[in-house]
Amino acid sequence: MILHTLTGSSTMDDATLYRPWGTVTPTLWGSAAVAELIPGTGPDPLSGTVQERLAAVAHAYTADRPDQAADLARQLDAEVTAQYGDAHLRTAEVREVRGYLAHLMGDHRSAVGWYLHVVRLRAGLQGPQHPDTVGASRRAYSLWRNVPAADAVPLGSELLSTVTAVHGPESAVAQHTRDGLKALTEQALL
Repeated sequence: MILHTLTGSSTMDDATLYRPWGTVTPTLWGSAAVAELIPGTGPDPLSGTVQERLAAVAHAYTADRPDQAADLARQLDAEVTAQYGDAHLRTAEVREVRGYLAHLMGDHRSAVGWYLHVVRLRAGLQGPQHPDTVGASRRAYSLWRNVPAADAVPLGSELLSTVTAVHGPESAVAQHTRDGLKALTEQALL
């Protein structure tokens, strides 16, 4: 539903699913945007304080202070987790931001780890077929496809294990991951 609203298309193909999303802003990560699109399916809209703090994370990163951005995100994660608990959609949102920051900073193992954590968390909270869970899986796959080859094989195994457990061995994301992992393994043998 979210993809349909954002793209104006009711069909999803690989070009739609894996295309760039544009500039990531706190609004993208905030559930206020999700709540507007699908009322009643997400947590309450982000409070002004959390939105402001996500904006501060984004500002620190764009001001070429990535370590400060990571520290701000880590602090926000701790506070959101203390308030809502580990198994809450608000926690998943903040942790996906941490994964994105890790990716931007070149820490591929942490980035994929955070994204896979979010996939498992959303699957437990919303179910494996929920659009947010499927979207999180696709983002994890897209992130994995962009890591350097040296990191891609071990991280691909972890991705495949997670998406197979969440979506099943015949799901599109599991098949894409399996095919990509096979190609990477074959290239490494050459």
